Amino acid sequence: MKTIVYRCENEEYAIPVNQVVSIEKIGKINPIPHLPTYLVGFTRIRGELIPILDFNIILYNKPTTDSLARIIVLNTDIVNYGLVVSEAKEILDFLDEDIQQVGLVNYSQTKYFTAVANLENRMITIVNPDVLINSLEGIREIIDYLHHLLKEEKEMNS
Repeated sequence: MKTIVYRCENEEYAIPVNQVVSIEKIGKINPIPHLPTYLVGFTRIRGELIPILDFNIILYNKPTTDSLARIIVLNTDIVNYGLVVSEAKEILDFLDEDIQQVGLVNYSQTKYFTAVANLENRMITIVNPDVLINSLEGIREIIDYLHHLLKEEKEMNS
């Protein structure tokens, strides 16, 4: 399984590379009040308006402040979104024997942790971007707001 490995706080996580659209530097993000705190705001990346979520807030309830922070743009069934991470580190191809399913899958707070890759001196948690986006409280509001913004934009351009 080919993955993008990234850091959040001092932990390493991985996302399947086939769901990664791009990795971007953090640019101008328009914050939106009254939506969940993990939403940093919306921004345009390669012409597409996408919601930007902070993985650090999702996990640890504090914003990412790292100077190496990046946005990993992800493609999922319900919406493309950007995930702010402390650092995008590398591409790793895990062998099947490196990966084991985690017992945390049944724990409702971390359904999106699907497996752990055990390497020689590293343990990397594998995240499912579809399960992550679907498990967040308030994500429906964010998607509805995104559709509202896109509708307004379309009306202004016609």
